[in-house]
Amino acid sequence: MSRFRLTRVTCVAVLLAAIGFTPLSHAQEGLRAELGKPLQQAQDMMRAQRYKEALAKVREADRIGAKNPAEQLTLDRMRGAAAQGAGDNATAAKSYEAAINSGKMPAADNLKLMQALAILYYRAQDYANSQVWIQRYIKEGGTDPQVRGLLAQTYFLNNDFAKAQKELQSTIAADEKAGRTPAEETYQLLVSTTLKQNDSAAYVQAMEKLVRAYPKKQYWAELVNRLASKKGFSDRFTLDVFRLRLAGGLLKTAGDYMEMSQLALQAGYAAEGKKIADMGFKAGILGVGAEAPRQKRLLDLANRNAAAETAGFAAAETAAITSKDGTEMVNVGFALVAAGQADKGLALMEDGIKKGNLKRLDDARLHLGVAYASAGKKDLAAKAFKAVKGTDGAADLAGLWLVQTTTPMN
Repeated sequence: MSRFRLTRVTCVAVLLAAIGFTPLSHAQEGLRAELGKPLQQAQDMMRAQRYKEALAKVREADRIGAKNPAEQLTLDRMRGAAAQGAGDNATAAKSYEAAINSGKMPAADNLKLMQALAILYYRAQDYANSQVWIQRYIKEGGTDPQVRGLLAQTYFLNNDFAKAQKELQSTIAADEKAGRTPAEETYQLLVSTTLKQNDSAAYVQAMEKLVRAYPKKQYWAELVNRLASKKGFSDRFTLDVFRLRLAGGLLKTAGDYMEMSQLALQAGYAAEGKKIADMGFKAGILGVGAEAPRQKRLLDLANRNAAAETAGFAAAETAAITSKDGTEMVNVGFALVAAGQADKGLALMEDGIKKGNLKRLDDARLHLGVAYASAGKKDLAAKAFKAVKGTDGAADLAGLWLVQTTTPMN
C-alpha cells in the first residue's frame, strides 16, 4: 500500500540527519561532563548501529538530576534517535514531541522531527497522530513530497476516503501545474478512493489520468471493462464497448468474439460481424471444441449477410440520401467503412451529420470518430470524439476512444 517503507535499522548518519541531531562534538559546550561522557558513548554506539545499547546509555544519562534546558533537549533528541533505531517507536515519538515542545530548536530541526514523527506514527498504524504531524509539518513550511504523500494514505487507511480523494486530487493538480508527472502510486490510490465510494464518474476520470500517464494494458482493460457498469450507461452502447475492447486488444475468449459478432449482425453491420467471426477463427479461438458447430453456423450466417449487404449498398445509399434526416446516411456510411469502403462511407457519414435532424447526434459523432480511427485518420477521429457530449455513455466512450487513439499502450 505505502510507497514509503522504512527499515528499522538504518545508517546512523542518515538517521541523525533525519531528526536534525547535532553531533556532540559541536554541542559539548552546553553539557556537563557527567552527562557528556555517557551521551558520547551513546552516540558512538549509534554509529555502530547498536541502538538498544545506545538507548540504555541515554537512559543512564537521563538519571542525572538538575538538567538545564539545553541538556534536556540534547537528551530528548538522542533518546529519540536511539529509540527509533531500536524499534521503540513509542519512546522515540515521546522524545521527539518533548524536543519540539521545548521551543528551543531551530525551525529547520523542528521540521525534521515533525517528519520523523509523522513516519513513526504511520508505521505504528496510528494514522490520526500521523495526520496531526503531517499537517503541522506542511503548515510550518515542510515541502518533502514523501511526507505530503503520506497524508492521503493515512486518510485512506483510516477509511476517510473523501478526504483522501481530495488530497490526492490536490497533489495531482499541483504536479500537473508544475509540469511533473504524478507518481503512478498516487493515481492508483486515487482510483481506490473512488471505488471505495462507488463514485463511477470519478473512477473513470481517475483511470483515464492513470492510463494517459502510465499507458499499461492492465489499466486499460480495467477501465474499459468497468465502463458498462457506470450508473446511467445505456445498454445500446454494448456493441460500442466491444469495439473499444477490440481496438485495445482485449477480446480474448470465444464468448467475446461470438457476442460481438452477433451484436454487429443484429445492429445491421454484417461486414463488421463477419470480420469479427473471421478474426476469431483465424486466431484459433473459434471453430474448436464442443461449440465449434455453433460457431461455424454463426460464420456462415455472417458470410451470407455480408454478401447481401454488399449487394444492397447502392440501394441503401440512395434511400439514405433521400431520407428526411441524416441518421440513415450515418448508419449506411458506417457499414460501408466496416466493409472496407472507407472513403465513400466517411463522406456519407459526414454528409449525414451535416444534413441534421439526427435522432441521436452524439451517437453519430461517436461512430464517425470510430470510423475515422478504423481508417487510420487519427486527427479527424480525435476531433470527432472531442465533439461528443451527453451523459448516457456516448461521451464516456468518446473519451476512452480519444485515449486509445492518442496513447500507445504498453
